[in-house]
Amino acid sequence: MLNDIRSGRIAAPEFLQGLIDTLTQRGRAVLGMKAEREGSEDRDLELLGEALLSRRGEASGVAIAQSLLAAFERAAEPQRLKFLSSLADRFGPDRRAIELAIAAYQRKEGGDGSKLEALHAAAEPRRQELIRRLNLAPGGTSSLVRMREVLLSLLREHPELQAVDDDFVHLFSSWFNRGFLVLRPIDWTTSANILEKIIRYEAVHAIQDWDDLRNRLEPPDRRCYAFFHPQLVDEPLIFVEVALTREIPGAIGPLLDKSRQAIAAHEATTAVFYSISNTQKGLAGVSFGNFLIKQVVQDLARELPNLKTFVTLSPVPGFAGWARRELKTEASAAIDEDTRRAMAALDEGGDIAQAKEPITALAAYYFLKAKLPSGKPVDPVARFHLGNGARLERLNFLGDSSAKGVKQSYGLMVNYLYALEHIEANHEAFAEHGTVVASDKVKKALRAKLSSRDLVPSPHTNSQRKISS
Repeated sequence: MLNDIRSGRIAAPEFLQGLIDTLTQRGRAVLGMKAEREGSEDRDLELLGEALLSRRGEASGVAIAQSLLAAFERAAEPQRLKFLSSLADRFGPDRRAIELAIAAYQRKEGGDGSKLEALHAAAEPRRQELIRRLNLAPGGTSSLVRMREVLLSLLREHPELQAVDDDFVHLFSSWFNRGFLVLRPIDWTTSANILEKIIRYEAVHAIQDWDDLRNRLEPPDRRCYAFFHPQLVDEPLIFVEVALTREIPGAIGPLLDKSRQAIAAHEATTAVFYSISNTQKGLAGVSFGNFLIKQVVQDLARELPNLKTFVTLSPVPGFAGWARRELKTEASAAIDEDTRRAMAALDEGGDIAQAKEPITALAAYYFLKAKLPSGKPVDPVARFHLGNGARLERLNFLGDSSAKGVKQSYGLMVNYLYALEHIEANHEAFAEHGTVVASDKVKKALRAKLSSRDLVPSPHTNSQRKISS
């Protein structure tokens, strides 16, 4: 077989997959397991987990890992919950081992370094090693991502599983770090398998059909890029859609219009990131979107030196909900009487076009003043882009006039500007001090009588910190 690989008759990935399959088959033989019976076996997931941790042989370990993952996929929700709960307790840290390691460290026998390392090893939950061994199975990474998706669906009603989720995030953050990710362009010639997933995973502006997808990928003034991981072949982890334009857009409709007139790429001066979608629910909390934006900016700047401006056209998904909660709060610092009357008229069926000034002023307060207890902006999209070093550039009234846009943000959209020479300074200001870097136009939209009032704490704006930008 090695000669076949050297001669090119067998591809290296095929050889590696064949080697893994061989190990699995040999492992089953060692354990007396029959592959054809696995589907009908009612295996105890916890016992399989213990068996996997106890094995030293690679072949038998791969076989047990594959069996456990397959059994979890087949299991009903009660059995899945039982196994995940066992990860929290049965496969948690060994308390006795921790106590002994602490005592040894305090006695400082044999040198501080070795005892500290022993304490660290004892404190690591057994489930981390179990998850690592499960990852050795064929398709183990994708199976574990799906397992965490199940875990996340149960977490609200079972908060005792939080420690398990923390360990998943800890391991996934290493396995999916930027060094392992591959940036690939997506265009109309990309395989149908991937294109179907782009349609399915688009989370910001739904792709209606194949013609809609073609309108976003094929014209010379459109781009799409995605991050892939070697263990999740043909599964984009996150992708961004880009429009090349002559100016900063204030509305999404013209960008998605199928009848629009495309321009040549070399005529564009602005790259607009109008949709960023994470695709894997099981990787929630594992951040690689910031790497995607920065990498795409660098690639586009290199490909098209005529591009001078890099901006987003972003939704504001929590704005309307926040505003409605503030309207119910009599002591809200965000709402003055003029705004309250205008928003009340809107709720009674008034013309939203007549509410431009109060909505824009309220939006300025939302971005510049409304904070989480952590001191960061309440808007999740703002936290993402500001954390990446962007500047809040412009508020676009009725930038999204669709039913979804009006419901979630009164139609508001915003532009975040990625100025290459200021990205690092903006990021540091936000990360260190919570500074919202915003353009003068955005700051001027904040009504003087609101910006000058003392902030009144409420359940929705839990911070009295002032913004410097």
